[in-house]
Amino acid sequence: MSELRRMNEDQFRRARKLIRRLCANYDGGNCLPLDDGDPCPCPQLISPTLICKYFRAAVLPADRELCAEVLGGIHSWKRCAICGGRFLAKGNRAVYCGLCAQRERRRKTRDRVRRHRG
Repeated sequence: MSELRRMNEDQFRRARKLIRRLCANYDGGNCLPLDDGDPCPCPQLISPTLICKYFRAAVLPADRELCAEVLGGIHSWKRCAICGGRFLAKGNRAVYCGLCAQRERRRKTRDRVRRHRG
């Protein structure tokens, strides 16, 4: 089994809010798939360790910042090449934050049009 990740207190608090708001298996503090006649408390709601596969796959990606902090992976923090600020990259080729990306795209378009006009 792969390494189970742990959340700090702030991340755990945000995860509990997500579970209560978005988890389809959450029913008033109980976990529906674990219910075999007796109500069973949601294990992800009481443990700061990422143990619920459904939470990792379906609920956690709804909060991209929390997902990046806890899992890392595809959605990770990067430094902008222009301003040096941190931003949450949507892909592995992202180099600029949102504002700098817009400015850089306009600058490149402007230069390309100028070269084309002669």
